[in-house]
Amino acid sequence: MFLEQLKHITTFIFDIDGVLTNGDIIASDSGEFLRTFNIKDGYALQLAVKKGYHVCIISGGKGAAMEKRFEGLGITNVFLGVSDKVAVYSSFLEQYKLNASEVLFMGDDIPDLKVMKLVGIATCPADAVPEIKAVSQYISPYTGGKTAVRDVIEKVLKVQTNWFDENPSAADSGK
Repeated sequence: MFLEQLKHITTFIFDIDGVLTNGDIIASDSGEFLRTFNIKDGYALQLAVKKGYHVCIISGGKGAAMEKRFEGLGITNVFLGVSDKVAVYSSFLEQYKLNASEVLFMGDDIPDLKVMKLVGIATCPADAVPEIKAVSQYISPYTGGKTAVRDVIEKVLKVQTNWFDENPSAADSGK
C-alpha cells in the first residue's frame, strides 16, 4: 500500500532541524547558529529537482548559510523563520495548483504535526518524537541529518523509475 502511494508523489516538503540536520545547533562566538547537512541528502534533493519534482523547505529556523545551501541544490521554494507552517504549506499548494495527495512531507517534532495531518504521505526520521511517529505513514530507519531525506526521495524516485541520473556530477550534492 505504502509503495503504491509513492507513485503519485510530485512534491517533497521538508523541515530542516531534526530532518535535514541532526537537530544539533552550534552557537558560534559571532552569534551565528551552525548546522551540518548530509551530502547524500543533498544528492537526492538536487536529483529530485533535476527530475522535475517540486521540492520545498519549510522551517522555523533561519540563516544565510541555509539559504545558500538550498540555492546550491536548486531548491527555490525555501521558507525560513516560519511560525505558521500550515499557512505556508497551503499557499505553496495553491501557487502550484497541487493536491495534498501529491505531497510527501518529512517532519520530526511538534511544529510539524498540523502540516503532517494535511499531506498525502507523512514521514519522519527514526529519531522523531512519538507524536510525529504516530501520524507518519513511514518512519525512516535513518535519523535526521543522517540520510532520512535521501531514504524517502530514493524510495519515491525508484518506485517511479526516476532514480538513476544519466549524467551525475560529483559536484551536484556539494553545492
